Amino acid sequence: MTSPANVAGNVTGSPAMQRFKACLAFAAVAAVVTFSGLAHADETGRWVTASGNLEVEIAPCGGALCGTVVKVLANRSMMASTGQPMQPADDKPALGMQVLTDLQPVAGGKWQGRIYNRENGQTYDCLLSLAGPDQLTVHAYQGTPATGRTQVWQRAAGAVQ
Repeated sequence: MTSPANVAGNVTGSPAMQRFKACLAFAAVAAVVTFSGLAHADETGRWVTASGNLEVEIAPCGGALCGTVVKVLANRSMMASTGQPMQPADDKPALGMQVLTDLQPVAGGKWQGRIYNRENGQTYDCLLSLAGPDQLTVHAYQGTPATGRTQVWQRAAGAVQ
């Protein structure tokens, strides 16, 4: 008569049981990778611009990321030395304006797209990258990324990441 220990020994060593164990181990690793990715901060969410004027929500739009103004906080000029109120180049309301468009992932954990400057009415190429979980580096440029200006945006207080 076969003992239960011998039956268990044969089942646990069978090719089917080994495949089951391998699948179970793979599922466990996949779950850890997935949940750690969810906890990782990313570029999406609400950000306060370097001037402190706007709160911009970066979210998927189509096959890219876009940034839309969701709150107007102030109306200061980005030219720090003037201390004057910002005079927009056009009369479009800031609230609801899409200031970041067509952001696509590129090498090095960066996103490349376009940024609109309300103060001069110009649209520039831009690169975005996380400088930390609550800091977003925004580099606007014309022609080549070696030129241009870099700002650091802060994650909006209370924003869920």
